[in-house]
This record gives sequence, structure tokens and C-alpha cells, in this order.
Amino acid sequence: MTISVGMWIAFVAFVLAMIALDLGVFHRKAREVTLREAAAWSGIWVVLALGFNAWIWAEWGSEAGLQFLTGYLIEKSLSVDNVFVFVMLFTFFAVPAQYQHRVLVWGILGALALRGIFIAAGAYVLERFDWVLYVFGAILIVTGLKMLRRQESHSPDQNPLIRWVRRWLPVTDRYHGERFWVRDGARWVATPLFLVLVLVEASDLVFAIDSIPAIFAVTREPFLVFTANVFAILGLRSMYFLLAGIVHRFVYLKVGLAVVLVFVGVKMMIVDLYHIPVAVSLAVVVGVITGSVLLSLRKTRGLPPLAQGLEPVPESVPIVDRGNTGR
Repeated sequence: MTISVGMWIAFVAFVLAMIALDLGVFHRKAREVTLREAAAWSGIWVVLALGFNAWIWAEWGSEAGLQFLTGYLIEKSLSVDNVFVFVMLFTFFAVPAQYQHRVLVWGILGALALRGIFIAAGAYVLERFDWVLYVFGAILIVTGLKMLRRQESHSPDQNPLIRWVRRWLPVTDRYHGERFWVRDGARWVATPLFLVLVLVEASDLVFAIDSIPAIFAVTREPFLVFTANVFAILGLRSMYFLLAGIVHRFVYLKVGLAVVLVFVGVKMMIVDLYHIPVAVSLAVVVGVITGSVLLSLRKTRGLPPLAQGLEPVPESVPIVDRGNTGR
């Protein structure tokens, strides 16, 4: 594949235009995202990703098309794990429903920048040191095995990053609309919404360590790796609003994700002995994730939807203990 600078610029311009359209037209004012709207935007992002996939297929052939599609599905599947984290954070910090969209938009912008850096670094290293592929494979296998026995995350209040932020930054004990910072006399102070944003960015950094090596097992072409990541991330916001109420029913999803990570890791480790075709990888990813979701929904049939963290709360309710705020 030969990717011109113009293609990179055009794709980045497209992404920025879509984000500007979202913020400047559809969400100029803070409001709750409805289930219908979330479903519509989820569909739009999937259609755009598949349309882009069709263009790649026509432009560079079936191999590149399968690589993008497999990478996109891997990233899309792994991003569901982010939804679990978002639900936990928004519930713990009692984030009003009308402000959750703003946190996710800025969180996704930060995620795009971070993943761009990770992908560039990964491509640079793999181009010069082939043995790093084995390191990536080992990381994925270990991560997948850990995911099989991982317990639920501890309270965000005990997160060392948040404790550090609270120690060194003054933080208000109430929300101030959708603002991350407000003026308190002669100084600027952070709001609880800023703490949530910090944790959203930190969680994506952790997820990127898993997902970036996984897609490099499918393709080493930076353009395919980056675009597959971008389409998965841009659809993550609407996916959250669509799945937040039923995400607790995906009891076997982590098992499915763990199996996918181990499979991809093994594929990396045996690359010099046997090359697993991209079509086989695609079939494994689709089969494992679909199976884990269907088994989960069957096992949890009849469970009511979650309501925590999805309903607006009065902004006058104290969120952060004044004793933990900065000085």
C-alpha cells in the first residue's frame, strides 16, 4: 500500500469535521442523549466504517480490506470494555446525564491523540526491530489470561491518579454545569467533571496498551491501524449511551475478549512458524465475540436495565468531600 500525505490529511480533516459537526450542531447545549439518538449515531459510525472498508477494498484489494475489517472488529470489541468503565465512573461520581456527552467527547479527542502517538511509535519500533512482535504477543497473552481471572475494579476514589490530582489541584465539591474549571475568587479550581475526564483518559491509556499491539498482529500498515482505531473510538461515545443500561448483562464478554487477546498473541508468537490467514482471524474474532454476547444475553434473560449514573441529579448535591479538595 502506498499512502500519500494527502490521504492522511484528508482523513484527519474528515474526523475533525465530524467532531465539529457533533459539537457545533447536534450538541451545542448540554442535554441528555436519548436511546434513539445513540442508536442512530451508532449506526452512522458503523456505516461510515464499512463504507471506508469498501473503499480500501476497491483501492488496495481484498487483503487490505480484510485487514482493516478484522482490525476494526478487534478494536470495536475491545472498546466495549471501556463502556464498563464509563458506567462505573459516571455512577460513582453521579455525573448528570446531560453532561456525560461532553466528558466523552473530550475523552475521545484525547484518546485519538494518544493512540496516534502509540501507533506511530509501534510502527517505528516494528519497522526496525522485528523481535518486538514477540514482546507484543507475550503482552497480549498475559493480558488475556489476567482478564480471565480479573476482579472488578476498585473504587475510583482510591485511584492514585485521582488522589494525586486532589492533592495538588483545588477541586470544587459541586458540579458547575458542564464546565471542567471555574473561577473561585482569584484562582481557578477544577470541578468533579474534570476528575471524571482524567479517569476516562487514564482508562483509555490502559486499554490502548492492549488494543494497539492486537491490531498490529493483523496488519503493520500504520494507515490501516490508525483508521481502524479512529472509527472504533468515534463510535464509542454512542455505543456507551446505547449499551450503558444493559452492559451488566454481558457476563461472558470479558471471557470472549480474553480469548481474542490470547489468540492474537499466539498468532504473533508463531508468525515465523505459521502465518494464520487474515480471513481465519476475522472468523475467530467474529465467532468468539458473537458467541460470548449471545451466551451472556441468554444467561441474564429477564434482568432489568441499569439506571445508576444515567439519570440527572441535582447539581446542588455535594460530590467531592471538601476535606479531599486541594488547597
